Amino acid sequence: MKLATYRAGGAERVGIVHAGDSQIFDLAAAAARDKADPRFASMLALIDGGDAALDAARSVFDKHGKDAGLSSPVAGAEILAPLPEPRQMRDAMSFPLHIQQAPRGQLKLAARAKNDMAELARIDATPLGELPEVYRKQPIYYITNRFSVRGTNTTVKWPRYSQVMDYELEFGVVTKGKGTNLTPAQAKNHIFGYTIFNDFSARDAQRIEMEGRLGPAKGKSFDGGNVLGPWIVTPDEIGDPYKLKMEARVNGKMRSQGKTDGMLFSFEETMAHITKDETLMPGEFIGSGTVGNGCGLELGWFLEHNDEIELEVEKIGILKNKVERQS
Repeated sequence: MKLATYRAGGAERVGIVHAGDSQIFDLAAAAARDKADPRFASMLALIDGGDAALDAARSVFDKHGKDAGLSSPVAGAEILAPLPEPRQMRDAMSFPLHIQQAPRGQLKLAARAKNDMAELARIDATPLGELPEVYRKQPIYYITNRFSVRGTNTTVKWPRYSQVMDYELEFGVVTKGKGTNLTPAQAKNHIFGYTIFNDFSARDAQRIEMEGRLGPAKGKSFDGGNVLGPWIVTPDEIGDPYKLKMEARVNGKMRSQGKTDGMLFSFEETMAHITKDETLMPGEFIGSGTVGNGCGLELGWFLEHNDEIELEVEKIGILKNKVERQS
């Protein structure tokens, strides 16, 4: 299933996206034809309901899915972030090429800020460094602001303290069920579904704060900067999550392409690491980190006022946003 959160009649609702992603089916309204089901009140309520709630959602759709009065066009709906307020939000660094290239991008950004063309040329001439060993030893991730989440078709307001705005092409998992000290095999059963993540980044702010060897903070945390969507796709529709094509487009032009394979640690392995003497909660989001060449920092260019960004991940969908510089 593809599960979305959307606004209709002034209220947030949970729906099943169907008919080639063109229609959205109102789960709560459909269930009410028989008996109201509180598990369809929100995405978190559906997640908390576990596998039984998902089975109930499938049954409701099987029974009422052909009722045109219970579906509306996706094109005209206000699609929100599928999980508007995750219980926790973590983002990993899983793709080796990004890990290797991002520090070089930050050095080049600093050289450009000083207009130091000699330093810029020196950096370009230096071979790409080896992958730091720590990234092979264990999953590396940070915790970001779960209250700054927005969805597709939103305008991301450029933070006033930044002059250098960037996108990041990622995907991630939403968790289900509590779990502690999980094995990777057990962790697989705690994946509710997959979604796309655009980890918008204020690169100049990030460059400064990362010199303090702690963070990122304001380089990532600003209102609306954590974008999820367009919906959550359950594992049965994804198949192998590590064989999906990824692409980023800016103003309709392809900027980045990649695949979800080659992650240093799978989501299951990252979840096993997270749950070492720590309880994983249902409704958390865990990002993959940026795919190699999946951001402007690696490619040597950044976003401009009114740029429109589309992130596409095979079998999930397209996440669309616009960036707007504030006065």
